[in-house]
Order: sequence, then C-alpha cells, then structure tokens
Amino acid sequence: MVDPLNDAPQVDDEFVFGPAELTDVVVAQRKAALSGIAHGHALSPRDPQPGEPVTLHMTAGPGVNAREAWCYYTTDGDNPRGSRGVAAVGAAVPFRVRYVAWDDLVWGFVTHFEAVIPGQPDGTLVRYLIECDGQYADGGEGSATRTPYFAFAVDAWRTPDWIHDAVMYYVMPDRFYPGDGRAWRQTGDVSKPMGGALRGIRDKLDYIQSMGFNCLWLMPWMAGPTYHKYGATDFYAVDPDFGAEQDLRDLIDDAHRRGMRVLVDFVGNHCSDQHPYFLEAKANPASAHRDWFYFGDSGEYVSFFGSGELPHLCHDNPETRRYIFDLARHWVREYGIDGYDLDYAVGPALGFWAEFGRAVREVSDDVVIFTEGVTTPEALLTFQGRVDGCQDFAWCQAARRTFGSGKLNVEQFERFLAGSDAYFPAGFVAPIMVDNQNMNRLLFVAGNDQRRLRVAAACLYSISRPLSVWAGTEMGMSQTVDSAHTDLNYIREATAWDAMNADTVAWFRRLGALRAEHIALRRGTRTPLVADAATGVLAYEKSAGADRCVVILNTSEAERTVTLAQLRGGQDALAGRPITDGETGGTIRVPAWSAAYVCVGA
Repeated sequence: MVDPLNDAPQVDDEFVFGPAELTDVVVAQRKAALSGIAHGHALSPRDPQPGEPVTLHMTAGPGVNAREAWCYYTTDGDNPRGSRGVAAVGAAVPFRVRYVAWDDLVWGFVTHFEAVIPGQPDGTLVRYLIECDGQYADGGEGSATRTPYFAFAVDAWRTPDWIHDAVMYYVMPDRFYPGDGRAWRQTGDVSKPMGGALRGIRDKLDYIQSMGFNCLWLMPWMAGPTYHKYGATDFYAVDPDFGAEQDLRDLIDDAHRRGMRVLVDFVGNHCSDQHPYFLEAKANPASAHRDWFYFGDSGEYVSFFGSGELPHLCHDNPETRRYIFDLARHWVREYGIDGYDLDYAVGPALGFWAEFGRAVREVSDDVVIFTEGVTTPEALLTFQGRVDGCQDFAWCQAARRTFGSGKLNVEQFERFLAGSDAYFPAGFVAPIMVDNQNMNRLLFVAGNDQRRLRVAAACLYSISRPLSVWAGTEMGMSQTVDSAHTDLNYIREATAWDAMNADTVAWFRRLGALRAEHIALRRGTRTPLVADAATGVLAYEKSAGADRCVVILNTSEAERTVTLAQLRGGQDALAGRPITDGETGGTIRVPAWSAAYVCVGA
C-alpha cells in the first residue's frame, strides 16, 4: 500500500504535483468515480453559447442502481431541488442511456447517460443537480469542496485579446524591493516580513519594462498576518506592511500609463484564522457568520490542507458568494485591476467559478480570469467556459525535467510539446512558467548552471502562450535550501538586486525584445524540425504569415552544428551567431547549453 505523503521517492522531488502523480492514488480515485455516480463536469459543448442546448454526460457504476437518472436545473440563481424525476425547485429533464460498457477497473458494468438542458439566453447561470437511484452526484468533483450543485454560464464572452501577448512579471511584494532610499527590514529570517513595499515595485517599473514585461502580476496585498498575505483579515484593505491605498493606486496608474497590465492573485477559497468573521463564528455557534465556514459538530473546521490557519469559506452560502463577488468587482471597478489569477482554484467547486466569472465581467469586458491549481491538463479543461483558462503546471514540470534535472531528453520533451500543442482548444488561456514561489527555483534544480536556465528561458519565450517569470529568475537567482525537504519560505528570499547575473539579465532582456518584435514567437504555429536525444538538439519553426523563427536549443555539453533548409537566408537574432548558406540549407554552430532564434521576415 502506497503512502502518498511519506513515500517521497515515488514523487518527483524537483516539483511535486502531489498524490495526483501516484499511480495507486489515480487508480483509486478513478475506481471510486466509476463505481458510483460521476459527472466529471462533462458538458457538450464545454462553453455553451446563447441558445445552444447543452448535453450533460454522466456514468453510473455497479455501486448504484442505474435504472433511471434525472437532472434538476434552475436559471434564476436559486439552488435546484428535486427527487425521483419531480422538480421541487426548477425544472427536471431525464437522462437517457447512451450505452453500457464493461470496465475491468471496477469489474462490472458502467452505464453511460446523457441529458439535454435546453438552450438559454445570454447571461444565464444554469445551476443543476444530478440524481440516480436516490443519490446525488458530487458537484465538488476535482475540488476540495463537497456540494451537490453544479453550474455553467451561458454567454457570448470572448477572452480579451491582450492576454495572448502577455509577458507577465510575478512579484511577491514583501520580497521584491523596499523602495529607493529604503533598507530591507531584515533578510535573515525567511519566515518573517522583510520590508518589500508597493512603492518599491513602482520604483522598479523602469527595470521591469526594460526587460520586456508588459504585465505586472502581483501576489496579494490584502491585510493579513503573514508576509505573503494569502490569508486575509481584511479583504478590502491594503496591508500597511506594503504601504497605503494611495501607493497601490499610484503603482497601478503608473503601470497603466506605460501600457502595462496589472493582475493580482485573488484568494477566494479561504481567509485568515484571525479574520473577524471567523473568530466570531468560531466563538459563537449561533453567529450569523457560522455558515460562512465548514464547522463540524465538535467545533472542528475545514482549512487549507488541514493547517487550521486558513479556514475554507463555504461557497454554498449565498451571502458568502455575494461577499466574494462584490470583492472581485471592487478591485476592478475602483482600482482598475486588469485580471485575476484565482489562487487555489481547485478548492471551491467549479460551479462557484462559473458564477464568479459572470460577476466580474459585469464590471469590465476587458478583464482576464485564469486559475492557479496544480492539477492535470484533463482537469484544467473542465474550467473552460467558466473562466478564461488555467496555468499549465504540466508544461512547467516537463520543462523543468528537460532543462533542470535532465530527467527528460529532448525527444521526450518534443513528444510532450506536440501533445500540449494539440490538447488545449483555441482561445483557452494556459499560461506557462519554469518556476514560481511554490517550487524550487529552476536554477537551483539545474545545479546553479546559468546556461541551463537561459536555454529554458529561450524555450519558454518561444511558445505561443502567455508566460510568466517569477521575479528574480530573470536575474539568475537561486536559493540555498531545497524547499522539497524544508518549507517554501526558503525559496522566497529577498530579491538579489546586488547579485544579478549580468549575462542572464541580458539574455532575458533580449528574449523579451524578440518576443515583442516577432508575432511568430508569441502567436505562431510550431512545426517540429529536430528532436535528437543523442545530440541533445531540439529545433522547431514558429511561423505566422511571413514572419518565421527557427528555435534551436542545444541541451548538451558539446557544441552542435545544425543544418536546416529553414535556416537559409536567416540570422541568429538571439546571440548573433553567423549562418552559412549551402546547398542543403543554412548551417549554424550552437555552443553547449545555448540557443538560437534564426528569424526571417517581419
């Protein structure tokens, strides 16, 4: 029997998806789903347009009587209710058997059902229940929440175009910069505040913009007892550790004047255990806020990973939902925030995010919403139509294993890239990165080899996705302690402004300029050319109309000579290496652990 918490060698020690990576855990989860009632948030289409009927898919395994199944739904925001085909609130539609299949995993028959909810007008939120054999499907499938309710939004919403060109700079305010003329409060204790401030971020906007970043992505600034502010005591306040409300307004306004967008991590799953509402609810079972949280009969409560410090909010409570939606609209309406990354989006049920997206878009049609949730690409697709997209941690992991630890060779990585290119639907926003504040810095994983970091960046900047860089990575920052064996504080050291690697900074600055210059890099189609595990060379062409760039990555310890027809007439825009034209194409020599962008056209 595998212990997913203690059998660490079975989980990648450079980046942890957690139990989701363990075969035994995956099998157990799928077996449980197939044995009972499972919906998996499976809709056709995933993102319904106004007037378009929606087909729901569900399965019933040998653990239930699969003779009949029903869907109860509402379109007015109320929670539906019904039983045995009779709707008490809302309407009822029957599920029809599509087919019955034998499944070895449960050693029994699994019945596949379909039901159709009629098309609805633009702006409708459809909330629904699924019943089979007197049991109700879990609307919290894939999340940390248990609820019987599912939901999807019907709208003609289109993701704002600007996000597809976004090069995001991800900043933890406390660890970034205290401000010109100000000293750090302290930098020796990684568990305590260090003194970074909103004014300090503003003072560095010239640097950030010079690096080619066109979007400033901030971690929370809301008032809370920790340095990272992911647990708020006042969701509407700017924490005085970071400055005043005017400092936030000045930072956002200055960024906007420069043509930069501003995003923030939105924490809608939990609050601090010092939040007044929680303290009141914990002390008084009769409190009006008791139902805002998940309390047990003995006073125990559900919290983030059971820590107790971050109690989960109850999203089935309409007042809680209204509070969170009002909060999200507030920062957009009053401060001009351009978008949200939804922190720990796998905490709330998907139906909550469908309603959240609709609420925020009431304020602005130019706001972007994507999620942070360390989960599989399969699970990410269930967010389609509810928000604009999700961070792709599977891409991050594959890149780290290729350029950091070397656990993947370039042939294996190319196969991953090909699958990734084809997997996500057009328009789905799936930002990528090579590290962030919740994992070891890539440079640390790469044995502090700056060359490996630079090659990883060359790959990152060539993919047609929004991308993010965790502040300090572009400077060549590493760390002193392996966070996989201690805690995350050790990867959140103060930004090393006095120890920047000049070559790495110049490399990232050049990558930013080239991505801005070439639409092929940021939006083009990727065509594989070379993936040779023996030589460590990976090459592909990015093309968009007349603009073409051939990306060559050398992941070996030897110089490699690459000859390709696509190189003829081009020039290495990244490092300026010469191209020699011959009968079979252009030839370039790429040093060990280096990269080239050979570009043709405008």
